[in-house]
Amino acid sequence: MKAKHLITLILILTLVSCSPNIWHVNNTSSVSIALNSSTQPYADKVYEADLQPFKQQIDKEMNVVIGKASVNMSAGKPESLLSNFNSDVYRQSASEYLKYQADIAIVNLGGLRTQITQGDITIRKVFELMPFENELVIVWLKGDKLNDLLQGFAAVGGQGVSGVRFEIKNGKAENITVGGIPLDTQKTYVIATNDYLAAGNDKMPQLAQSEKSEFTGIKVRDMLLSYIRAETAKGNVIQSKLDGRIK
Repeated sequence: MKAKHLITLILILTLVSCSPNIWHVNNTSSVSIALNSSTQPYADKVYEADLQPFKQQIDKEMNVVIGKASVNMSAGKPESLLSNFNSDVYRQSASEYLKYQADIAIVNLGGLRTQITQGDITIRKVFELMPFENELVIVWLKGDKLNDLLQGFAAVGGQGVSGVRFEIKNGKAENITVGGIPLDTQKTYVIATNDYLAAGNDKMPQLAQSEKSEFTGIKVRDMLLSYIRAETAKGNVIQSKLDGRIK
């Protein structure tokens, strides 16, 4: 009996000693390192040489000119040339997908990661503008939720919109119209946006409270590339204008 007890004790001690340690993260820190000329001396020259053929091929594809911009377009508030251009393309693309007119388009200024300068537009520029794999999403949103959403836009000074117009007074959205008609809080509106915003991100929770949503499978980047190429094929330059959609 004693031998059995001794064996049992040894097994217990063995199992306890083999138990994995449980680690807890107490704190974290990070540092931003800019990849520019200052870091070039530290680059691995052999690795750079190995990558050079791939870089040349990518550069060849990315530097292809697909259109021309008539003006410099950058993002800003309350409205801007770049946000107006992007939101208009969103709404047109959603309308083509649905085979009927989408009421509104919404883009977030933070998602526009560069400006488009006057002159040639390359594939690289569109990738810089939209470096994410976001998808065009269409949501059906009740008017009361839309009003709440636009009040949030007014509170921060504006966002990218198409199909809707309003004035900002004392941080509030007033005189809201959709397609030239006053906002109806009981009506359901068709809104083109992207999957990031449709999930309620960037302080737009109302978009996640939609009656329904539809994922189109169309990447926003591809949508922009297709639009620019199509306009260029028609002989048109890419342009935008400030039209007072947000005052």
